[in-house]
Amino acid sequence: MADGTGAPSPITAATHYPVRRWAALWKELFGLAWHRMPGTVVFYFAANAVVLASVAGSALALRWTIDATIRGDAGSAALAAVSAALAYTLDVVLIDLVATPIPLIEQPAICDLLPRVLGDLAALETLDHLERGDVLDRVAIVRRSSWTIMAGFWSSIGAVFALAQLGVTLVLLGTVSPWLLLLLAFAAVPLWCDRRGSRAVAEADLATAEAFRLQQHLFELATKPAAGKEIRVAGSAAEIVRLQEQAWRQTMDGRARAAALGAAWKFAGWLVFTAGFAAGLALVVDRTAHGAGSVGDLVMAVTVAANLRITLHGAVTRTAGVAQVSRFVEPLFWMRDHLAEDRARRTGTVVAPPVLRDGITFHDVGYTYAGTDRRALDGISVRLPAGSVVAVVGEYGSGKTTLVKLLAKFYRTDSGRVAVDGVDLADFETKAWRARISAAFQDFGRFATTFGENVGLGDLPHLEDRGRVAAAVEQADAERVLRRLADGYDTLLGRDVGGLELSEGQWQKTALARASMRPDPLLFILDEPTASLDAPSEQQIFQRHMARARELGARTGAVTVIVSHRFSTVTGADLILVLDKGRLVEVGAHDELMALGGRYADLYGIQADAYAATA
Repeated sequence: MADGTGAPSPITAATHYPVRRWAALWKELFGLAWHRMPGTVVFYFAANAVVLASVAGSALALRWTIDATIRGDAGSAALAAVSAALAYTLDVVLIDLVATPIPLIEQPAICDLLPRVLGDLAALETLDHLERGDVLDRVAIVRRSSWTIMAGFWSSIGAVFALAQLGVTLVLLGTVSPWLLLLLAFAAVPLWCDRRGSRAVAEADLATAEAFRLQQHLFELATKPAAGKEIRVAGSAAEIVRLQEQAWRQTMDGRARAAALGAAWKFAGWLVFTAGFAAGLALVVDRTAHGAGSVGDLVMAVTVAANLRITLHGAVTRTAGVAQVSRFVEPLFWMRDHLAEDRARRTGTVVAPPVLRDGITFHDVGYTYAGTDRRALDGISVRLPAGSVVAVVGEYGSGKTTLVKLLAKFYRTDSGRVAVDGVDLADFETKAWRARISAAFQDFGRFATTFGENVGLGDLPHLEDRGRVAAAVEQADAERVLRRLADGYDTLLGRDVGGLELSEGQWQKTALARASMRPDPLLFILDEPTASLDAPSEQQIFQRHMARARELGARTGAVTVIVSHRFSTVTGADLILVLDKGRLVEVGAHDELMALGGRYADLYGIQADAYAATA
């Protein structure tokens, strides 16, 4: 399941898991329902048992009614008729209640299973599952699977009762003639054919998942305000609609072909059963005509056989529901296996030190993204001294962000190691290490919650600490953002939830405030922290963060790593790392690198000339 990088291996179109995995999941789902709604669970099973008994009861009572009437036993005939009516009434009243137990599906799925699924996704230590298309195909299915999986579980319970009802029906037919038991073989054909058809549909769903995600992305792109401005100015709406329609047709064509194939399998199965059903009825009529059975037997057999199609359809439908849910369960199993492997690879137990003494050292570190041949980082060896401010510069795609993601343990190195005060970073317990990191990334989060919570999420134990939040806002120069909010810290943000939508720069300042919440980080990461800000704001932010970096360095030995494409903002760094195509080509302070006249000096000069030309 994993390759040498620690990332999950490519996923095959279909993976079949042993029965014990399904049994364990079904046990888990039953436990969720029982914990939340024990009374409803008891009622569901009791109602199914009554429905099962009523099938046999109504058929036997009907035979009793006919035979008693022919014998002239009016009392017995009346009692039998009442019994048949009662059994039929119970069946009619209860059958709809047990068909699809919505409360037993909805509440455990939304309140219990969905949080578990999302928790499993969030528990993955690395970011591989968010950055690989083959993994995202499965994740996209898992994220919308909780209701369907829970429904599949109850469908399996319903299928057991439906098959039991089918068995009772066949036993009743067997009392008329053992030859009618052959209908069981004919009844199995639609079940087998339906399973074949359902498998084809499931495989088509997975095969078209990427096209489906593409059309969803294009639809959202065309309907979201952020991209709407460019689309209208460029006049590209028609092209985006064409591409979205093309992806949609690709998705639907593949799924339609699979649906047609599935329908063909189902038709073939029902055709075989219909032939057997007709032969069975002919046999019963012939036996009665030759005196081998009573009229009551004939009426019961005809009635039961007539309802056999409905009974079998219920069994097939519920069994098919279980088969179809496999396309949601199998990705869930895969994700849980991936999570188990991810946890097994976590060997770290070391707690982060209270202060850094030596610093962070890269020892011949290499990393390659899954699905590519080019190394994002290649042979990086450098020491980041404790208490230092380190800038990482280079052209786009040079490996700057990859380097800081390794520091945050979002990836695991392919080769070499990263050491913190001489201890391999892999040996640190990840959650504890990340608790000593503050970070503002270029693709920062925009949380649909209040402004105060947006900031407070940077240090969850102090989410409600208004004093800590206020200090972080001041540190990030986000006070002007706060002053413009009608409800201050309690202002809801995010247009999608009916809140206020901030500008890009305001969102970035909010993210910077969030990164300022923790008072004593050992690692302070600023990954393009001012890309959305104007020059004066950028300068002011950097001055504030440089001052904070110096204070943290003196107090905890914290290393501050700044990734920036604007060279003018990093001249005050103690150490500048110059990356080029994943390799570390130069290391030194600004003056040293300028005197060297190498890659850094060239890039700095090009950018300085560009700014001078536009000034």
